[in-house]
Amino acid sequence: MPSDAAPDRARDPECLFCRLVAGEVPVDVVSRTERVVAFRDIDPQAPVHVLVVPVDHHRDAAALAAADPSLLAEVVAAADAVGAAECDHQYRLVWNTGPQAGQSVFHVHAHVLGGRPLRWPPG
Repeated sequence: MPSDAAPDRARDPECLFCRLVAGEVPVDVVSRTERVVAFRDIDPQAPVHVLVVPVDHHRDAAALAAADPSLLAEVVAAADAVGAAECDHQYRLVWNTGPQAGQSVFHVHAHVLGGRPLRWPPG
């Protein structure tokens, strides 16, 4: 069952991104649907650095994929729309899973990076 069917379990009151999605923390929103929010990163690593998050709380991309694959697809579609609008369809999509990979907020989020040539390997 999609997690939006149980709103009492879809939010973590201690989670920064849950608070941001709820409007408790100010942020520069790029786009918003009923289930997905895209906003500018407060510490951008490229000229375009937008985070795309589901409204529902899920720890990481694997947890989201297991709980609600259609919501994961919505997050990716929203990220692609940001990349199309802000990066002329040339962007990098990054998902960090776990602290060693750089995840510091444990609410799944995709980074849309672009606006300049991006080097490989990253990190």
